[in-house]
Amino acid sequence: MTPRRSIADDDVEERLLDAAERLFYSRGVQAVGVDAVVAEACVATKTLYARFGSKDGLVEAYLRRRDQRWLAWFRGAVDAPEPGAGRVLAVFDALETWFRSPDFNGCAFINVAGELGDDRRARALAYDHKRALRATLRRLAAEAGDEDGVLADRLMLLVEGAIVTAYVEGDADAAGKARSAAAALLELAERRAPTPTAGP
Repeated sequence: MTPRRSIADDDVEERLLDAAERLFYSRGVQAVGVDAVVAEACVATKTLYARFGSKDGLVEAYLRRRDQRWLAWFRGAVDAPEPGAGRVLAVFDALETWFRSPDFNGCAFINVAGELGDDRRARALAYDHKRALRATLRRLAAEAGDEDGVLADRLMLLVEGAIVTAYVEGDADAAGKARSAAAALLELAERRAPTPTAGP
């Protein structure tokens, strides 16, 4: 029988994950050791290993939780308008809000995948995150009339390009520039849409 977890256990785990997220996201996974995480969380080193098994386990848990939180925030932001072009453009409004936040440090998944290179687990987690993001963009594009997925694929490139530009160049306006490009794509798609034929 699996022992029941107490509220205190959950609190300790959250503190460790909160500390890991602050440190890993701002400084990088390789630059931050276990000692720094436990000091930030004010817990014992053995507690970290008891909860996550290893630093790799902590990194994985950090990424999984960030994936859930970021996607929930993103979907909530883009689903606020009515379905259609407004939701597509809301993607870039949400990105601008994120880019202008004081703790913005790029995409955690791109950062970790780049840092850890050939680490298959890190790359798999990054891939899963991007696949979920692409699925959301496909849904929004389909609501705006994108039947073949072409618009969704272009939106994905705009989103990824805006994130990298905002991070590397420190350009929060990258979201607005990508929004203008998305608006042009929507207009082009609308022009190419077949004109309904009149009934008999």
